[in-house]
Amino acid sequence: MTARGNTEANVTSTAPALIEQGRAKVNLTLRVVGRRVDGYHDLESVVAFADCADRLTLTPGPELALDMAGPLAQACGETSDNLVLKAARLLGERVPDLKAGHFALDKVLPVAAGIGGGSADAAAALRLLARLNGLSLDDARLREVALKTGADVPVCLASRACDMTGIGESLLPLSLPKMPCVLVNPRVAVATSDVFTALGLRNGELLVGASDVIQSPAWPEDGASIGDWVEALAMGANDLEAPAARIEPVIGEVLSTLGATEGMRLARMSGSGATCFAIFDDDTRAQAAAQKVRLDHPSWWVHAGTLS
Repeated sequence: MTARGNTEANVTSTAPALIEQGRAKVNLTLRVVGRRVDGYHDLESVVAFADCADRLTLTPGPELALDMAGPLAQACGETSDNLVLKAARLLGERVPDLKAGHFALDKVLPVAAGIGGGSADAAAALRLLARLNGLSLDDARLREVALKTGADVPVCLASRACDMTGIGESLLPLSLPKMPCVLVNPRVAVATSDVFTALGLRNGELLVGASDVIQSPAWPEDGASIGDWVEALAMGANDLEAPAARIEPVIGEVLSTLGATEGMRLARMSGSGATCFAIFDDDTRAQAAAQKVRLDHPSWWVHAGTLS
């Protein structure tokens, strides 16, 4: 397979185009268990997905290509480095005669923002390729490629609420109610590697005690209310929030702004930042809070919607 990344790529095909959404991933909690001897960090995180998403289209054809458009396409960097193409190439190495084609990405999610935008796009590409080639999402090759593409890609492949552990490979589905939320990104990119470096763990070092590792959290069961979930989530934290805020102090300003909105139940940073979220009791308060944030900080990216 070859790749092309210019806007003049025109693919003619009789097969219909396939479409997938790359939904924003939100880490409602994020506990860093420790750093393994191989340098990877073991995590435990409750992950939800928002109703804002990039849009990825695949038009089947003989050449692997990617074009990008949308309000945040310019922030994606070189097309050749995009995770959509990386995932497609890796799958092509494992699936003989993999059918692919021309991808078109409508980019609306902030980049390097802690909400898995690139990972969600790669996962959407894998779902599209699975549909085109008749592969099950449980196919071991698909799961292998997802993890090899990036630690957040497996959870984005499933794109449903779960408790994620390990380096992203272990997923336990959770039943979340639809929770009104506001997402805010101050349009400051934060490199995940910089945040983990600031965390300062040595290879083989545990951040929590052995008993804490053994005792996995008990999350609310099916049918639990927003209040039940907020109470449970409030017992946790995001261990990357403090080091990320040292790198980009504006994260603290975002959290303070969200914390001051009326009806806010919980405010926290997602992933390695700088996107932060707030959970509300109802959509009306979430929409009102988002409008206030937009008025007070017109340069920030703001989304009001739901997590589930």
